[in-house]
Amino acid sequence: MQNNIRNFSIIAHIDHGKSTLADRLIEFTKTVAKNEMMNQLLDNMDLERERGITIKAHAIRMVYEHNGAEYILNMIDTPGHVDFTYEVSRSLAACEGALLIVDASQGIEAQTLSNLYLAIDNDLTVIPIINKIDLPGANPDAAAKSIGELLGCDPEEIPRISAKAGLNIEDVLKKIVKDVPPPKVDSVAPLKALIFDSVYDSYRGVISYVRIMQGTLKPGTKIKMMKTSAEYMVTEVGTFSIKRNPKTELTAGMVGYVLANVKNLSDVKIGDTLTDLSNPATEPLAGYKEIKPMIFSGIYPINPEDYKNLREALEKLKLNDSALVWEPESSGALGFGFRTGFLGLLHMEIVQERLDREFNVDIITTVPNVEYHIHMTDGEIIPIESPSKLPDPSRYEHIEEPYIKAQIFTPKEYIGALMQLAEEKRGTFETMEYLDENKVILRYELPLAEVMFDFYDRLKSVSRGYAGLDYEQAGYRKNPLVKLDILLNGDPVDAFSVIIHREKAQQYAHAICVRLKDLIPRQQFDVAIQGAIGGKIISRTTVKAMRKDVLAKCYGGDITRKRKLLEKQKEGKKRMKNIGAVEVPQKAFLAVLSLSSPSGQSGDDD
Repeated sequence: MQNNIRNFSIIAHIDHGKSTLADRLIEFTKTVAKNEMMNQLLDNMDLERERGITIKAHAIRMVYEHNGAEYILNMIDTPGHVDFTYEVSRSLAACEGALLIVDASQGIEAQTLSNLYLAIDNDLTVIPIINKIDLPGANPDAAAKSIGELLGCDPEEIPRISAKAGLNIEDVLKKIVKDVPPPKVDSVAPLKALIFDSVYDSYRGVISYVRIMQGTLKPGTKIKMMKTSAEYMVTEVGTFSIKRNPKTELTAGMVGYVLANVKNLSDVKIGDTLTDLSNPATEPLAGYKEIKPMIFSGIYPINPEDYKNLREALEKLKLNDSALVWEPESSGALGFGFRTGFLGLLHMEIVQERLDREFNVDIITTVPNVEYHIHMTDGEIIPIESPSKLPDPSRYEHIEEPYIKAQIFTPKEYIGALMQLAEEKRGTFETMEYLDENKVILRYELPLAEVMFDFYDRLKSVSRGYAGLDYEQAGYRKNPLVKLDILLNGDPVDAFSVIIHREKAQQYAHAICVRLKDLIPRQQFDVAIQGAIGGKIISRTTVKAMRKDVLAKCYGGDITRKRKLLEKQKEGKKRMKNIGAVEVPQKAFLAVLSLSSPSGQSGDDD
């Protein structure tokens, strides 16, 4: 039985046809009836379908007959975006093989290599496949040559398919059966099961997706999560088609799901090892790590009465998204809300979209920030993710900010423009490597704060869409960073505060002040908009007061009467300025969010 199991994953750069190939494999193996078939079958969120991306990992069991034998093919689909790299690595750890899809018209791109290295790290058998051979601009021979040089394989043996048209799909299935090794099994050893994903069902609790590495898992088994030490009784196990199929047991080598009445998602961590409490394994499976957010943003309800609804929405969303982190916070300008951590900008965008669509909560978000490390004078290191939490400058020695190692994949004609963009974003050049006579990899170390705003948009703009980006975390670096406050009539508005490189502070402050001058409505008094570092003002604009003509009724008479009226008006305006509050409209917060990065450059300039 185990000799006929093949566990594999599909990896590719975004939009190279991963979900489409998954559809064709499901269709060819008749896993789903024709009348139930639809595009992006495994992508069950509306957002996934609209954007054409996979946000959550999915698994499905297919049965394929070849040379008179029946093979069980467990396909574990993976997210495609760099924000979800950890989920991809855990999905790959549950497999023995990986299909590496390359677009015949685009060739090898950023995440093609990134995901390939992940597969190699997990000792997987990699099967390259060239897709979209029916496109007018397709060049399968060039793509095959590049892959052959990269993997050291024969370009002629690489299957050439069109997943959309269904061309040569059986070649892929034959290749899986032939090249992907069956799982190594030990059903007698203590139970070890890798949790590679989990979802929340409001009726059944947490459903854990597992790959049984050794041992056997049955209903009635008392299990323990080795990292969280949570203990539960298994109520159901089974395998996946499109729906869950309950089974009497899951044995070594199988991929399936586990139900154990788990109501708290924090008890189940992706990458954790599940074992039998009565006969536990001594060591967990390698590779587990806590998912840590990379960027942070405040989320506030537009209507203060929606605060409770927003809290409930975040609690429900957390049950389906283990990477989401949040805690309550308050802002002088925006009232009560939540400080929320995300894996990256795409993750942040998806959470905002889901809050709007699934929970119908109108929200506003503050400028995203990264987590900084503050080195205090007494030697303590304090992590902060909000500028408002930065201690007094006299209490700390320096600030460290997170860096990433970025790989930029580009045709050679855009090298100059992309190097200029990276330099502008405070990037440190490392290496340049030619993949072939036309494609180049530029490697840079960049501050995450500079990358997370408009870097990707501008990279696409200057390269006419041909360049690609992939990155990984690279630790922290010391830099001359300062806290920039925006003051309205001397009062700081915490929602506009940022931590920024000293050299870029003035340019960014000026850009915000000018933008706010256009958006803040005129009052009965002058409104000073200032950018300040500590007590030093580095930029200023003024919203001029609306003036009432108090002399209109004076059509004649002595000049002292006019002066008296003007002095009275002046005193009134002075008093009003002291007690009047400046109303900041909602669109002003949105405008600062769209102002792009703290470099002060807008992606629309290109």
